[in-house]
Amino acid sequence: MPVIPEIADRLETFAAIRRDIHAHPEIGFQEVRTSGIVIEKLREWGIEVHSGIGGTGVVGIIEGNAPGRSVGLRADMDALPIEEETNLPWRSTVPGVSHACGHDGHTTILLAAAQRLAETRDFPGRVVLIFQPAEEGLGGARAMIADGLFEKFPCDEVYGLHNSPYTDPGVVGIKPGVAMAGADFFDIRIKGVGSHGASPQHSKDPIMVATALAQALQTIRSRNAPPHEAAVLSITQIHAGAAYNVVPSEAVLSGTMRFFTDEAAERMRTRMKEISAGLAAAFGVEIDVDIRDIFTVLENDGGLSEIVAGIAAEVTGKDLVKIQDEAATGSEDFADMLKAAPGVYFTVGHKGEVPLHNPGFVFDDDAIPLGASMLVRVAQARLAAG
Repeated sequence: MPVIPEIADRLETFAAIRRDIHAHPEIGFQEVRTSGIVIEKLREWGIEVHSGIGGTGVVGIIEGNAPGRSVGLRADMDALPIEEETNLPWRSTVPGVSHACGHDGHTTILLAAAQRLAETRDFPGRVVLIFQPAEEGLGGARAMIADGLFEKFPCDEVYGLHNSPYTDPGVVGIKPGVAMAGADFFDIRIKGVGSHGASPQHSKDPIMVATALAQALQTIRSRNAPPHEAAVLSITQIHAGAAYNVVPSEAVLSGTMRFFTDEAAERMRTRMKEISAGLAAAFGVEIDVDIRDIFTVLENDGGLSEIVAGIAAEVTGKDLVKIQDEAATGSEDFADMLKAAPGVYFTVGHKGEVPLHNPGFVFDDDAIPLGASMLVRVAQARLAAG
C-alpha cells in the first residue's frame, strides 16, 4: 500500500488550495475564510458538514459502507503573528501574519484525505474530520472539546500529524508514549517605585528586581529538579521603562515552562511563586505572578503507535519510518484530544532547512500525498480492525 495514486495525481490541485490558504493566513479563532474553503470543499464532495464548533472549527462526517466504530482525523488551520520573509508568488498578503508552521499544509492534507475517503467509503463505521482553529497557544482544541466535540461526534480513536523540515522527505516519525511537552505561559508583574534616573536612591527599581528574578528562576531547573528530569523555563520577554532618565515603576517578565509530568509542572509553578515572593520581600516591591496552563503533555498510545508505524512502513517504506527515542520539548494542543480518545500524533518529513516558526519557513507541497495517504490508510485500517 504505497502512496495512494489518486491522491498523488491530484497534487497540483491540492497545492493550489494550500497556496491560496497560505496567501490569506488567519490568526486563531479568526479562520473565517479558511474554514469557508474547508466547508465548500467538503460539501462539494458530498460530506456532511458541521460548522462553528469551538468558534471557527469545522467537523465533517464520512459514513462508511457498514456500521462500525468511529475514527477522528484532525488538522489545525491557524497562522502565526509572524511577518513572512519569502519571495514566493503565494506569500502572505496579510501584514504581520503568516503560515510559518505549516498549518495550511495540514488543512490541505486532511482535505485531500477527505476527498479520497468520501469517494470510496470502503470502510465500516465513520470518519470524523476535525478542522481545528487556534492551535498556537490559544486553546482551539479545548474550545472544540468544551463545545461538545466528542459528545456530538464520538471517536473511538483520533489521529493527527505535523509536517517536519527536521527530517528527510518521506520520513514518518513516531514517538510512542510521552511525545511532546506540556506548557504553561506566565507573566510576572513587578510593581516598584519610580524615580529620576539621576536619583535612583529614591526608587524601588523594578528593573533590578527583574534581572535578579530572571536569574533566580533558572535555579528551579538546576537546583530543584532531579538531574534526569527534562524541563525548560524560558523568559522570552522583558518590558520596562520608556525614557533614558527615568527609573520606571513597573517591569514585566513573560515566558514559558515546558514539562513532561504533572509533578514537574507543579514544582515549577510552586517554586516560581515562592522565589517571586522572596524577592518581593527582599526588595520591598510587589510581585504578581500569573501562570496559565496552555498545553497538556501529549501522550501517544503505545499499541496504536506500533500499528501506525506498520502502516507507515507500507506507505513510505520501512527504512523511512523513524521511531523516535526522545520526546520533543515543543507542545501541541492535539494532546487534549488524545486525553479524550486514544490515538497517535506523527510527523511527515519534507524538503527545506528553515525551521518552523521562522519568517522564512517554506512548506513543501510534495509532502501532501504522503500525509494524506497516511491519514486515509490509518482510518481504513483502524475501522476495518473493528
